[in-house]
Amino acid sequence: MSKPKILADENIPRTTVILLREGGYDIVSIQELRPGMSDEEVAELAIKESRIIITFDKDFGRRALLKPNIPGVILLRIRPISPAYIAERILSALSGVNDPYGRLIIIRKKTVKIFTIHQ
Repeated sequence: MSKPKILADENIPRTTVILLREGGYDIVSIQELRPGMSDEEVAELAIKESRIIITFDKDFGRRALLKPNIPGVILLRIRPISPAYIAERILSALSGVNDPYGRLIIIRKKTVKIFTIHQ
């Protein structure tokens, strides 16, 4: 399977975005596109472009469950020790998921939980 397209929420550090790009991911950042977008606008962009949202914002976890047409959400529940650490945790989690589309992936310090939000 090819790598998923990703949309980095505004709270994802620019260096993390660059590291994921260097890892071969097609990733767009709200910081680069239009800072200050509402969560609803971010969700609509993700739907329009079939991108999985990466965020520290818990509201997107809830939104993914309530609005199942969101392609997927990777919710980071880790301390943002460094941009490299964040990128490493995301890459590690994605390597263990066959198809991240239709999933809510919650990354914690020691665990990764995966919930299906739609098929």
